[in-house]
Amino acid sequence: METAPSSVSCLPHTAKMSKAKKVLEEAREIRNPELDLFDKGVSTFEEMPGLLNMTNVTRLTLSHNRIRSIPPGLANLTNLEILNLANNQIQELPLSLSSMPKLRILNLSINRLDTLPRGFGAFPVLEILDLTYNNLKEDSLPGNFFMMQTLRALYLGDNDFEKLPPEIKNLKNLEILGLRENDLIELPKEIGELSRLRELHVQGNRLTILPPELGNLDMASNKAEFRFEGNVWVPPILDQLNLGISHLQDYLRSEAYRITYNRYLTNKPPVPPPCVDKAKKISRLR
Repeated sequence: METAPSSVSCLPHTAKMSKAKKVLEEAREIRNPELDLFDKGVSTFEEMPGLLNMTNVTRLTLSHNRIRSIPPGLANLTNLEILNLANNQIQELPLSLSSMPKLRILNLSINRLDTLPRGFGAFPVLEILDLTYNNLKEDSLPGNFFMMQTLRALYLGDNDFEKLPPEIKNLKNLEILGLRENDLIELPKEIGELSRLRELHVQGNRLTILPPELGNLDMASNKAEFRFEGNVWVPPILDQLNLGISHLQDYLRSEAYRITYNRYLTNKPPVPPPCVDKAKKISRLR
């Protein structure tokens, strides 16, 4: 569910705006439950009159616009199941967002979020949450963030995380966890309790070692995808990765590795330097 950068459009702003209003008018006439307002030059919800009253809408696409804030009234769309706000300029979210009763897929990637509202983890049926390419870190997450029991896929790549809270273990139904291109210096052992996890992406971080509990996961299955490249691994882990994921999994389960891991914790080497400046990458995307 990675979101591609927007292309530059030659349409003038006014033409785009008339197109946005036309989409809304046509949707109201036929009661279309799916609204596509992709790349319409929208800056505010005031430019989309009547949208927040269209309670029949189940899918709303507002990606690749210039939206900075989301009104609390968006929660009036109580039948909304899929909301795509990717590639905008959103800096904050309303408290009401997580009260949407049917929302299953929420894409907030490529925005400017550095915090999430209190109670953000209260989504009752959310299955897929994409927060890729923002400015989030561990302190940005509200206390109930990891209480989304229905969540199957969580994308946190290209943010500023150095650590992941141990409460990650509460996401019992999680199947996909994307953490690539952060500043992670360690992974919590609690990831090993996510028995349904079949994809883990930690490429491009500052990891040097893995918790032995990660060996509890089925990393060698044909349906699994575990990505570890682009880190500063200690030689024993790097050697096993060069042999293949199944070798790494067996090694993490071994007594020899537990001894190596405990020794490492006792004599921690200096933390590797930060990764590539994410702000530069985002400026290129924009």
